[in-house]
Amino acid sequence: MAPLAYITGASSGIGQALAVRFLAAGWRLALVARRGDALQGWIDEQQAAPGTLALYPADVRDVASITAAGRACLAIQGLPDVVVANAGISIGFDTAEVADLDVMRAIYETNNIGMAATFQPFVRAMQQRGSGRLVGMASVAGIRGLPGHGAYCASKAAVISYCESLRGECRPFGVSVLTLLPGYVHTPLTAQNRYAMPFSLSSSDFADRAFRAITGRSSYRVIPWQMGVAAWLMRGLPNAAFDALFKGRPRKHRQGDA
Repeated sequence: MAPLAYITGASSGIGQALAVRFLAAGWRLALVARRGDALQGWIDEQQAAPGTLALYPADVRDVASITAAGRACLAIQGLPDVVVANAGISIGFDTAEVADLDVMRAIYETNNIGMAATFQPFVRAMQQRGSGRLVGMASVAGIRGLPGHGAYCASKAAVISYCESLRGECRPFGVSVLTLLPGYVHTPLTAQNRYAMPFSLSSSDFADRAFRAITGRSSYRVIPWQMGVAAWLMRGLPNAAFDALFKGRPRKHRQGDA
């Protein structure tokens, strides 16, 4: 039987591009999205063989919803070979605005708690089987904090640390963990960015590179590699130099901005 990939946030952007790439490689897919109708329309267009594609509508911010989706996948399609916790949101954040505290909560619930809840139904079963691959979608933005982007950067820094911890917990059981750090990828999430996006990729180009990393042996991968070099340099910059580099940079759109 073909291997099975479970992907959240599959209705658009990186998630859907990954679904296309896995499908082209002959994988079966368990696809999760809050917008189930939109994803079902895409599934219908694929005209895939029966049993190849399954939809599990769920909101990763709702722990009961996303863990139920995982259990449904186990019951209907079986234990995945790969689980990609891709669903995420990015919204500008200003600590001076009290309303933005709710934005921070939504970002953490989606990008962090949602990721752990995505993995939860599968971890013990993978450990008992002695194989499996858990993929956490972080970001180069998790390397250092960018002005106006504090909640998102903090959430992705947490993803990096969380996946590192999870990797150590799962390794003794034969289960691997990959932390993926995209640079700039052209998706609906980045379409409104009002600043330069160096080394940016199309979602399909990113998916090709991510697929190779997922099916390989990497435990940590920055895509594209040029952003990996930039991240390494940024990590080593003294604070004064880092602050000067980003002085005057346009801020990420806040919720409700035009």
